Amino acid sequence: MTYPQTLDYLFSKLPMYQRIGQAAYIADLNNTIAICKALGNPEKKIKCIHVAGTNGKGSSSHMLAAILQQAGYKTGLYTSPHLVDFRERIKINGKMISKQEVVTFVEDYQSKFEAIEPSFFEWTVGLAFHYFAQQEVDVAIIEVGLGGRLDSTNVITPVCSLITNIGLDHINLLGDTIQKIAAEKAGIIKARIPVTVSQTQIECLTVFGNRARELKASLEFADKNYKINSYSYENDLLQIDILHKKTNTTHHYALDLLGSYQLKNLPGVLNTVEILKEKGYIIQEHAIVNALKQVQKLTGLQGRWQTLSQKPLVIADTGHNEDGVKEVLQNLKRYTYKKLHVVLGMVNDKDLTKILKLLPKDAEYYFCKASIPRALDEKELSIQAAKVGLKGKTFKTVPEALEKAKKLAKAGDLIFIGGSTFTVADVL
Repeated sequence: MTYPQTLDYLFSKLPMYQRIGQAAYIADLNNTIAICKALGNPEKKIKCIHVAGTNGKGSSSHMLAAILQQAGYKTGLYTSPHLVDFRERIKINGKMISKQEVVTFVEDYQSKFEAIEPSFFEWTVGLAFHYFAQQEVDVAIIEVGLGGRLDSTNVITPVCSLITNIGLDHINLLGDTIQKIAAEKAGIIKARIPVTVSQTQIECLTVFGNRARELKASLEFADKNYKINSYSYENDLLQIDILHKKTNTTHHYALDLLGSYQLKNLPGVLNTVEILKEKGYIIQEHAIVNALKQVQKLTGLQGRWQTLSQKPLVIADTGHNEDGVKEVLQNLKRYTYKKLHVVLGMVNDKDLTKILKLLPKDAEYYFCKASIPRALDEKELSIQAAKVGLKGKTFKTVPEALEKAKKLAKAGDLIFIGGSTFTVADVL
């Protein structure tokens, strides 16, 4: 097969959650276990760090990867979904897996895997483990796809784990309360493997505490060990002064990831780094400082409060649930603009009303539909938005909506693109 034919096989023949939603979700690990067995259990040949959470797991995974790269480790990074290129999901030291590696893997294992009938995500997890083991990475950051307990990545025994912020998302699959969702995320906690939780959330304390005690896993809440003293925006970087309470030392970091939500992610990343150092990893302070300044360059991360142009000012962010949208609005407060234009596309399996109610009523909206089957029809989105007082026009595609926003934007206006990872992906 050619590379395009291989992708066509993966995208069209296999059930894919990002495209079709719940129908592609397989709520057990049987297929992944069978895939790993067919591959000779590569997941047992690599050292991993497992990262779960509702919001922040992608940014945290990329920050950890950047730090380990700068410390001199050959670092694998598995994340999802991709924004532009399928190969974004699987990287070593920021470099995407080659097209040929993808083709060869699919050709080599197609007949074995078809007997297993895996989903797109299960195939991809198998590919990642196989590639990282083959390339003999020193360490791999493995980001959970959805949930934790039943996620395909949850066949690894990591060096340590990190759980970021917990919020209400994928409630049709993970549960309709913070506690139920936290229980799914807590499923990545393993016996006697240290786990960091980025944020202390009252609703989650008992869930994480009970699970950790049951498995004799040491549990640390990062915001108990680290305190943000101050932060500011200078030289296109998020400047943060943070106190490490255990050592009573203050550290200064400048992040190229500009979303204010990184203030919640950074303590979890730093706490995980401390655990790695205790495990024998050599990570010096200058490696952390240098890595955090250039996470995007080192890892290729996109879509996190990303400035796409200056005139007009166009910013994109993949925040797509209630907590994510609250963070978007918090970030917009930093900017002075005459009028806000919002290019908005959403998926059809979210509770829209809560999210739409948060959005500013004085903005001009460009309702659009991302190019995946799971995307909500732009006219339906417009109708739902009108119910909460949001006004705008509809567009069949995201690029059309952005083009119109650029035409109508005057000097001093700001264009924001978001509502869904896939809306941002279509622009990129």
